[in-house]
Amino acid sequence: MRVLAIIPARRGATRLHDKPLRLLGGQPLVLRVWERVSSLGVADQVIVATDDAAVADVIVAAGGLAALTRSDHPSGTDRVAEVARRAEFANAEVLLNIQGDEPFVDEAAVRGALSIVTGGFAPIGTAAVQASRDVLDAPDCVKVVCDDAGRALYFSRAPIPFLRDAVDVALRDTLVRQHLGIYAYSREALQRWVALPVHPLEQVERLEQLRPLAAGLAIGVANAATVEFGGIDTEADLMRANAHWMSNYEVRSPA
Repeated sequence: MRVLAIIPARRGATRLHDKPLRLLGGQPLVLRVWERVSSLGVADQVIVATDDAAVADVIVAAGGLAALTRSDHPSGTDRVAEVARRAEFANAEVLLNIQGDEPFVDEAAVRGALSIVTGGFAPIGTAAVQASRDVLDAPDCVKVVCDDAGRALYFSRAPIPFLRDAVDVALRDTLVRQHLGIYAYSREALQRWVALPVHPLEQVERLEQLRPLAAGLAIGVANAATVEFGGIDTEADLMRANAHWMSNYEVRSPA
């Protein structure tokens, strides 16, 4: 199945000004994400979808593909869907959405999300990692609970599954899974997702994946063993990411 990877990169982030163009290891963050996704070899094409010409120019100058989109999209999913609808990408059967602030995105998680769709298990695939109990009370960490087959039952910023009796704490800790912001979709599922109206659950949780889930679209959840580094949303995240890059990716000359 032909796979198109789309990296939505909006310049107008409020918590980290000019996020796509901020430097990671001496290069713009969006370029690092494009390099990472391209290096995985999971897609037939990799394209950055952005509402800003300066972001697109960074990718094109590096030999990559970029598409300018509308500036009023409410989410990265809507931006991905706009690009997927273009005639030049009509032959892509599976769309892969990697967020533009994930330069260390996990290969196993990406391949797992893709396999859910390409294998016919569900029309939407994503990934999660078993997490420590610390994430339960962190609203920025999205949790997911799944059925026995591996399909999502619910996503929440709240601590799920909820611990009623302290005697079950060890059992509860084995069930804590943190959602990773990676999505694969069949073409039909992606277009149906963005055509749906905002759902009340989505509105109160501020989690757009609750929209297709509430409408009956199955979301398969692949297991990732670990997460090297999460998304970059703040100045502190960027500082930690640069330190991580220097420790793990910077090429040093021999002494």
